[in-house]
Amino acid sequence: MILLISPAKTLDMQAVYPAIETTQARYLDDSAELIQQLQTLSSDELRSLMGISEKLAVLNYQRFQEWTREQSKDFCPALFAFQGEVYQGIGADTFNEADIVFAQQHLRILSGLYGILRPLDGMQAYRLEMGTKLVNARGKHLYDFWGAKITEAIVQDLGDDKTPVVNLASNEYFKAVKAKLLKAAIITPIFKDAKNGQYKIISFYAKKARGLMVAYAVKHKITQVESLKAFDSAGYYYSESESSATEWVFLRDEL
Repeated sequence: MILLISPAKTLDMQAVYPAIETTQARYLDDSAELIQQLQTLSSDELRSLMGISEKLAVLNYQRFQEWTREQSKDFCPALFAFQGEVYQGIGADTFNEADIVFAQQHLRILSGLYGILRPLDGMQAYRLEMGTKLVNARGKHLYDFWGAKITEAIVQDLGDDKTPVVNLASNEYFKAVKAKLLKAAIITPIFKDAKNGQYKIISFYAKKARGLMVAYAVKHKITQVESLKAFDSAGYYYSESESSATEWVFLRDEL
């Protein structure tokens, strides 16, 4: 089973993590090609392209100029570098060695710059959202740039495993996966919270719930997707009546 999540805009490259050996991102040649193009853009051009503030544009201009494919002190394992609601839910700082090994096998992070990352893949600070309309040698945006490569990596990691892929990524990032080429079913968990007598998707809580489900799968060493229906972290529970074969709905009553 493979679980897919999105990256986060917030980073902590000084995050504390166990004394573990990092791995190398698989598509560094492609990342370097993107970086080479991004390095030709001014901070003003980056601000326009990425829709960010002047301060963030200057920061990311510097990041792109300093980027290197060689491992260095500026690298951090992806699972520990990314912050944000999903990663708060995951709580990687509570993982033991067995948890980290399991996550390395079953968790994948989609990335605009790196394509797809394993938890222990070393990465440098960057910001490049998958939906960025960066015209490049392969097409009009990053979806064209990555083509089928991300999907091929997932297929390779699944191997002979016929269990579904669990999509915990945002729509923006999951669009980079070519579902028809996966050769595996896709389960998309949906998290709804009760508010004013109705169950609704509340973005902040839903993002954190995605991370909580990752943590649940990792700590329980779940390899069969049906076992995820027992997910009960933070008061969520599986609703069979609201779910379909491919979209599993988890509800939480008002706090």
